[in-house]
Amino acid sequence: METKIRQHYKAEKANPPIHIYSYQYNGATVYYETTPCCDQFTNLYNAEGKLICHPDGGLTGRGDGKCPEFADNRTEEKLVWQDPR
Repeated sequence: METKIRQHYKAEKANPPIHIYSYQYNGATVYYETTPCCDQFTNLYNAEGKLICHPDGGLTGRGDGKCPEFADNRTEEKLVWQDPR
């Protein structure tokens, strides 16, 4: 996630600011990255930083359909980072 955070600092500030949360999901630590706004997919990464799916967002607001149960099954939310700019 450190690489993702560095990329966000290099990019223009998003509105609303990007947040990264950690969760427990299906027995593993995952990282959920928000998007600035409107019709963009959010991102869910495994502990190694590999993209798992887009749990929500997009035109339908339901993501890419690869992890539709994420919102119901995630636990132990922790804010890892939010853009302070």
